[in-house]
Amino acid sequence: MSQVSPTRMNLLQRRGQLRLAQKGVDLLKKKRDALVAEFFGLVREALEARKALNQAAQEAYSALLLAQAFDGPESVAAASLGVPPLEDVEAEVENVWGSKVPRLKATFSDKAVLSPVGTPAYTLEAARAFRRYAEALVQVANTETRLKKIGEEIKKTTRRVNALEQVVIPGIRSQIRFIQQVLEQREREDTFRLKRIKGKIEAREAEAEGTRPNPQLEIGAGL
Repeated sequence: MSQVSPTRMNLLQRRGQLRLAQKGVDLLKKKRDALVAEFFGLVREALEARKALNQAAQEAYSALLLAQAFDGPESVAAASLGVPPLEDVEAEVENVWGSKVPRLKATFSDKAVLSPVGTPAYTLEAARAFRRYAEALVQVANTETRLKKIGEEIKKTTRRVNALEQVVIPGIRSQIRFIQQVLEQREREDTFRLKRIKGKIEAREAEAEGTRPNPQLEIGAGL
């Protein structure tokens, strides 16, 4: 409090800061509520994506075992050499309530699925199953990355709300009370001082009136 100059200008400034901090708390709480709603929606989406990934993984590895059993490991290995990598993987950034959330976008080549001509049936099915598995992986990466990012933003927003409500706003209110107390004390002292000055003036005027000669008495004495 010793660093706060108790002036009316500072009092007005602190009141403005208090209104701004309270408005900031309201906006941050709205942001947090929206992020929480988004978070729980993504939780369901992430669970479904993870379930789809597990299913795709089981189907892919089952298809691989069947291909190795019926078509032979050599045939499967030879077919895998002809599968090209992903053509393009991009990370798009979305703005969710001021938070930048990445979204992966992978482009799978049509050549990733082997031609049915000259490719054994089980190997071809394994290639298709692993493509579905790769697509499910991208979906899981998107949902869980967004989930993590929004979760971190919720924590950050909650810390800001707590800092404003528990530190900043109480501090400003304390400064306002301190300035008001000092100003009220000064006003009382000024009032008391003015009363004393007024009393002294009135006393002097009364004393002057008492010592001043009475004109009526002087006329009577002359007669």
